[in-house]
Amino acid sequence: MAKRKREAPPEGEHVNTKPSAKKAKALVKTPQSTAFKLDSNGPVTIQIIAGSYDRVLHGVTATIMPTPAVPSTKKKSKGNTPPPQEAKFADTFLFNAHNSAVRCLALSPVSAPTPGQSQKVLLATGSTDERINIYNLSAHPPSARAADDQQALSALAPRPILENPKNRELGTLLHHTSNITRLAFPNRSKLLSAAEDSTCPIPKMQGRPSGDTAALGGAPAGVNDFAVHPSNKIMISVSKGERCMRLWNLETGKKSRVLNFERAVLGECGEGRHSTGEARRIVWGRARGGDDEFAVAFERDVLVFGMDCVPKCRAMGDIKTKVLSLCYVETEGSGEETVLAVSTEDGRVLFFSTAAEDLAKPAEGKTVPVAKLVGQLGGKEAGVSGRIKDFKVLPVEDEDGKRSFFVAGASSDGRIRLWQVGAAELGGTGKTPGQVGKLLGMYETQNRITCVEAFVMIPRPLGAEESEYEFESDESEDSDDEEDS
Repeated sequence: MAKRKREAPPEGEHVNTKPSAKKAKALVKTPQSTAFKLDSNGPVTIQIIAGSYDRVLHGVTATIMPTPAVPSTKKKSKGNTPPPQEAKFADTFLFNAHNSAVRCLALSPVSAPTPGQSQKVLLATGSTDERINIYNLSAHPPSARAADDQQALSALAPRPILENPKNRELGTLLHHTSNITRLAFPNRSKLLSAAEDSTCPIPKMQGRPSGDTAALGGAPAGVNDFAVHPSNKIMISVSKGERCMRLWNLETGKKSRVLNFERAVLGECGEGRHSTGEARRIVWGRARGGDDEFAVAFERDVLVFGMDCVPKCRAMGDIKTKVLSLCYVETEGSGEETVLAVSTEDGRVLFFSTAAEDLAKPAEGKTVPVAKLVGQLGGKEAGVSGRIKDFKVLPVEDEDGKRSFFVAGASSDGRIRLWQVGAAELGGTGKTPGQVGKLLGMYETQNRITCVEAFVMIPRPLGAEESEYEFESDESEDSDDEEDS
């Protein structure tokens, strides 16, 4: 008898697979806010996971205590100024996860709530050892009882230890024959992976696939990245040795079309005659007003496309540094106000507005407009000199609906920094955008970090118990059914 699995409802609405901006906008409804709701009387706990070149997988919790309220009659008194918020870090797990460097991570949505049981999150890790490991993580902060039990152990360590014994490995997937480059959970029941063996999906080795720009007689040299549309119907991938994007129909598993990058546009993005011209990263997002768009990152620039697959703008402008990671950030719960966040080699996280009214006219001799820089985190002036290899943005909202973000940035020097940024700071009203947000704390891993993931942990329900396995209750129900039959 098939096992019954509990699954949280997928997010997002279905859209047409054809790249039509008008149809996509008509079919997509205004999404509900996915930001975590803060409790003014309780702390916020963030689970951070970092992979490294040194094969180690770090699990760290960052706890931010609420700022004490100050009576309005005493706000002007210097002695009653609220103390700044700080993040207190604790080690939750430390796995020797792979036989070589950890390249990428992915987190699933949280499991659906069940009375009397805790909720779980699945973690997938990809490595250059061609393996994908799957882990089960608790979605709740460590209990006070666990802290008391491990107090003696924490006294011998440089940081507190709040280990959860239920965080454990579930198994290994051996479906690839080369380095794993990208992992993603489009929903809780599915995991998508890509690797340098070009199996996303497998290319035709005989007679060059349509639109392939690899050398004559050759084949693509591996998938760099892919992005799944929120509808889970279409996907775009970018590969090594290719100056194009591939659009896939996930309902049929077949390639839909190939979109080639124009040579002139590549030149404006710094990809000249002697450059590879290949895209490194790609991500879906929304422009102001709710229209879908996607951003493609090259070595030193980011090119933004509309749903008509026509270049809309580029992000970096005159900023001369390498692009390492990127994502879209919703500054409003409706999803109609967004900015594009980009991490760079010079230790910054840059925020750009891609709204049509914020685009600057292209310079003389160029054709693509430039997005507006609205703020930045880090950089040399903020004491961040190492490159920010990867970062994660977590939206939260207070009881009044005011939105802010926790930004976890991981550097290859082994440091994880946690910032808090207010949504109002990314409005772009200033003429000279500078530093935004504030640094809450820094964690030293002493390993060279390659990738990072994070999520806001859910308060533990009263009476909830940790189950040994996520589907333990389902298995027991199925066994009872088999005995009855």
